[in-house]
Formats: sequence, structure tokens, C-alpha cells
Amino acid sequence: MEGYERTARLLTDSFGYRLIDESGNRFRFASPDDSAPGRIVDLLCQPDTAMGRVAAGSVHHIAFRAKDEAEQLQWREHLVDLGYNVTPVIDRTYFHSIYFREPGGVLFEIATEPPGFTLDEKLEELGTHLRLPPWMESARSQIEKILPPIQVPRKS
Repeated sequence: MEGYERTARLLTDSFGYRLIDESGNRFRFASPDDSAPGRIVDLLCQPDTAMGRVAAGSVHHIAFRAKDEAEQLQWREHLVDLGYNVTPVIDRTYFHSIYFREPGGVLFEIATEPPGFTLDEKLEELGTHLRLPPWMESARSQIEKILPPIQVPRKS
């Protein structure tokens, strides 16, 4: 397993994060955009533990935003130049994504903002209907059966 240093270097040198605090084996990094949601990343150095697996209490992936496809392609080229195995651009209907594993094994995603969630419904309707990407439509009935009912508050 890699040490935390390579992941820390990726966060600082490529993503522009800065180390703002450390306590024992926890290193806290902050995004250069102080107003961004999810701007804090905590990196734990635990060399003697097994790599996390997809389950409750573990991180599946961390997503970062690219303003558009051109910026995303610049990220992809930069990451490939650094030696990362980056996926081709994947169309996720509401956004386009690229993925790669950071040195510690966590899946990083860089997703575009456009086309956005208003692609197939109006802004005022967002969250009122279950929208599925085309490849999930065949499972709609099974998905609907297991989802709990959601009440969306209405503005008066």
C-alpha cells in the first residue's frame, strides 16, 4: 500500500488544495475555492490497515467538478501525463465523467457541470419524479419497489 505522501502531492500539486491542519495520522486539506461545497478532504495515513472495500463506512469515490468538457479534457491529459490510468470520457446523461484511482486506491471522478439535471425536466420539477438514465430504465419497477416514498415540500 502506498503512503499518504503521493496522494497529498496529487491534492496539492494538481488539484490546488493546501494542507490546513494535521493531527496524528490525519491530514486536512482545503480547496482553493473557499465557497465550494465539500471543500475539505481529510487524508488518513494508515499503512498497516487493509484497503477499504465498497461497504458501509468506506469511501466509494470522490467527485470533482469541471466547468465544461474542455476543462475535463485538460484534466485528463494532465493526469495521463502524470502516469494515471484515466478512463475515456463516459456519458452519464446529466454529466460526463472521467475516473482514475489515486495512489491510495480511492476512485476519483472529474465530472462536467453540463448538460445538467434540467436536461429532461424543468427546474421547478426537479426532485418530483424518479429520473433514470436510459441503461437503468429496464430495472425501473425493481428500483421503484425498494425506494422509500419521499415527500417533496411544496412552496406556497
